Amino acid sequence: MNFASSCRLRYFLAAIGSLVLFAVPSFAQYAQQQAVLDRLALQAQSGEQPAAQGQPTAQSQTTDKNDEVDKDSGKSKNDRMFFVMPNFLTVENESQVAPISWKEKFVITSKGAFDPYEFAVVGILAGVRQAENAYPGFGQGFEGYGKRYGAGFADQVDGNIMVGAVFPTILKTDPRYFQLGKGKFIYRFGYAISRILITRRDSGGRLFNIPEFAGNATAIAISNLYYPAADRGFSQSASNWGVQMGIDAFGNELKEFWPDIHHYLSKKKRSSTTAENVPGND
Repeated sequence: MNFASSCRLRYFLAAIGSLVLFAVPSFAQYAQQQAVLDRLALQAQSGEQPAAQGQPTAQSQTTDKNDEVDKDSGKSKNDRMFFVMPNFLTVENESQVAPISWKEKFVITSKGAFDPYEFAVVGILAGVRQAENAYPGFGQGFEGYGKRYGAGFADQVDGNIMVGAVFPTILKTDPRYFQLGKGKFIYRFGYAISRILITRRDSGGRLFNIPEFAGNATAIAISNLYYPAADRGFSQSASNWGVQMGIDAFGNELKEFWPDIHHYLSKKKRSSTTAENVPGND
């Protein structure tokens, strides 16, 4: 692996680190909300707060609140992996879904590309690049940081739009990731990786994933217009393309298993909260 590829890999690892950093407060807020609901449920079961005549019971209030939360979060709880990372192009456990129009492909892809999370992550990666003096042609100081930020943001927007909207529109394919959602781990793991090679047609059939390969290649070719001359060329572009394909494959794994991770974290937190509220554990 050459220097440029090594840098891109480090940037990816830094992105994962920033993901965890942003996810902690988000999950803490979610856990606090869940803790309140669990506490209300325990109070209702123990009869601590009997309701007045004509008023809803604590249990019914808790049920209503839980239902409301479920309704609000059911549609969006997995729209963000680790509660912050955009996940708008994922379809959960559905084999039969209506195709989306070319406008929807652009809208959904743009929604993810211009999400506040992306602005934050690109800013962190630009700082890492600045510290390592990656792409020295950009220089240092505020101007150098601005150029690195602009290049990094252009990279992710170009890649997302090409892979998720432009080529799927031209070839009439569906850019969404369709979760398998069931079966043994190894089978689901292999399925997620295989989606790099196989995509779904708008008509429901299968096709070699040309948008993934050609979209990333096109985005990297475009990047040669704004990166320093020393960081251009076929060898550099091929290396960057390979790294990006690996990142996308890893992203598919996150999309496939995020509902399981989400369920595990939620269940663990509920169990912990329940244990804390059991009499005698204080």
